[in-house]
Amino acid sequence: MSTHDRLLIIDFGSQVTQLIARRLRELNVYCEIHPYQNVTDAFLAEFAPKAVIFSGGPASVIDDGSPRPPESVFDLGVPILGICYGQQVMMHMLGGKVERGHGTAEFGRAYVEPKARNDDLLFGWFLDGREQVWMSHGDHVSQIAPGFEVYGTSPNAPFAITGDPARRFFAVQFHPEVHHTPNGKTLYENFVRMAGFKGDWTMGAYREEAIARIREQVGDSHVICGLSGGVDSSVTAILLHEAIGDQLTCVFVDHGLLRMNEADEVVSMFRDHYNIKLIHADESDLFLGELEGVSDPETKRKTIGRLFIDVFQKYAGQIDGAEFLAQGTLYPDVIESVSFSGGPSVTIKSHHNVGGLPEKMGLKLVEPLRELFKDEVRALGHELGLPASFIGRHPFPGPGLAIRCPGEITRDKLDILRKADAVYIDQIRKHGLYDEIWQAFVAILPVRTVGVMGDGRTYDYACALRAVTSVDGMTADYYPFTHDFLGETATRIINEVKGINRVTYDITSKPPGTIEWE
Repeated sequence: MSTHDRLLIIDFGSQVTQLIARRLRELNVYCEIHPYQNVTDAFLAEFAPKAVIFSGGPASVIDDGSPRPPESVFDLGVPILGICYGQQVMMHMLGGKVERGHGTAEFGRAYVEPKARNDDLLFGWFLDGREQVWMSHGDHVSQIAPGFEVYGTSPNAPFAITGDPARRFFAVQFHPEVHHTPNGKTLYENFVRMAGFKGDWTMGAYREEAIARIREQVGDSHVICGLSGGVDSSVTAILLHEAIGDQLTCVFVDHGLLRMNEADEVVSMFRDHYNIKLIHADESDLFLGELEGVSDPETKRKTIGRLFIDVFQKYAGQIDGAEFLAQGTLYPDVIESVSFSGGPSVTIKSHHNVGGLPEKMGLKLVEPLRELFKDEVRALGHELGLPASFIGRHPFPGPGLAIRCPGEITRDKLDILRKADAVYIDQIRKHGLYDEIWQAFVAILPVRTVGVMGDGRTYDYACALRAVTSVDGMTADYYPFTHDFLGETATRIINEVKGINRVTYDITSKPPGTIEWE
């Protein structure tokens, strides 16, 4: 657990809880998200938060069995901020009243007007008379709890901003963490300043702490690092090498699902530039053989996750003292793979670093990045001296091209996909757009379409181009290419890649879609 002052986010199931953490990390405040069911009296005593935030959520506090934090959270003597459902549960538990909608629901953009002044939470707010916010609530607070005052109202939320300054309890009906509340960051800045956070969560500090934790955990044992060549696993490998030197051996698994020339580039960089012990495990026949005939995306992911561990165990047996497996698991991987309720839930997709692990893998895990978001990993990479060109590479998923090939995977389809993807990325670089885009790739679709090339009829695959902008991968929007760019790119792919005769562009945001196709 971090030695920094900690802020606890109690998650009640909001789709944007992760954005609360991102806003706080941007302020150099260390925070953790924990499902409400896991937050017990004992947990609070051990975690010892310097402040607490209640997230939003889809439930109604009026319903029996609706989510609650423990009563003891209000006795910690620390500032608490309730957001949306978090406001309602705070009012409900402290003696206020919450009612069903009855025409007072608000979804989307709204404007909050000042009612009274409070510089602890609202310094820098209402400078222009009102603030734009983002609402998403059906129920509403109809009576505030004793000791609370009203600081802001909206047309359908008479208690849009409330607070009990004596206890430093505050609550808002809107979501200050989302982009559509433009001044939301200021509200969080005020809250953490009021709580006394020093803002000492930096990548320089994290680097030193992570190295110390790795050394303490590993001791004299040997570590195998699963190296994919992506930013996450590469930063993991460099951090481990700095911590334990020759006790590290990287295993680069060529599963036959990599992009064009990627294996050669990864092996060259780590062997030649960093002088890290590296095993190049060409296991493409194993992976593609196991995936033959498999079309279900979850089965693909879990199969690949299982085979990764099998391969690591295979090579671990050849290394004396190998007791640990290192992975580049990130915080979003952990969050998306765990239900907010702490129990069974519908999972959007499993991550091969988390959901695909067998219960008994024979190696203990080292995951030095599991507290970090993607942009924090890039910052850590800069701290470790990785080249900027490498750190800025677009994310590449652990399951590789398997999840960019919906339906059954074949070697022929993978070859077509590699060539199309190479043309697409080349186009993006030639037009100077690479650094403006979070992630770009081609997906080959499980359909063939009729086309005409020359005087002949073709019956080849269709592909979809995908390019998104994002900050942390939790939400994303499509990149607005010009029609000229799309037309030029489509022409190149069709002319240069045998097997594709139709090109489409995916303009779906996340949510409702995911960035990857599977």
